[in-house]
Amino acid sequence: MPASTTWRHADCLQDAQADACWLDSDIINQVMDIQVHFRPYSRTERETCLGLFDANCPEFFAPGERADYASFLDTSSACYELCLVQGQVVGAFGLTGHERLRRSLSWILLHPSSQDMGIGTAVMARVIRLAISLGLELVAIAASHKSAPFFTKFGAVIHGFISDGWGPGMHRVDMGLAIQRPNRSLRPQLLRGSV
Repeated sequence: MPASTTWRHADCLQDAQADACWLDSDIINQVMDIQVHFRPYSRTERETCLGLFDANCPEFFAPGERADYASFLDTSSACYELCLVQGQVVGAFGLTGHERLRRSLSWILLHPSSQDMGIGTAVMARVIRLAISLGLELVAIAASHKSAPFFTKFGAVIHGFISDGWGPGMHRVDMGLAIQRPNRSLRPQLLRGSV
């Protein structure tokens, strides 16, 4: 994984659509010209990430999950990335696990002030591109009932529901996002020998 990746939001969506063929026209029409950067998480940014969690609690995360998130940041964050806009950390996510064909989308957070700007779509395009580059067939997502509709926009399918699974009033929704490998044979090719 490169140390730092810069995406112009529209380019990220265009690449993801060409490679995965999953974005519908409604999502593409919401594209904004935002510079979104991704870089690996560093433990020096632990408090920044905990601030992202706090900004999303209790709306999208149960208060009891904070200790689990802090533990994840301290011990399991090797595949965790930060999402930056104008040099500010506005989000974070991880594609974790060690199975050959399946990984989990872990602790995806976006600061509330950055929501509804298309940044979440850029993050999901990044997740899908990473999954394709790893040769994955499935990304497992353990969402809440509040965040599950976001993931369905990208083709995630609900596999299970646990009432109060994340805490009182915060229901767990288990989902799976099938990863479509790019069909290189459908891309235009140069004709040889023609003038």
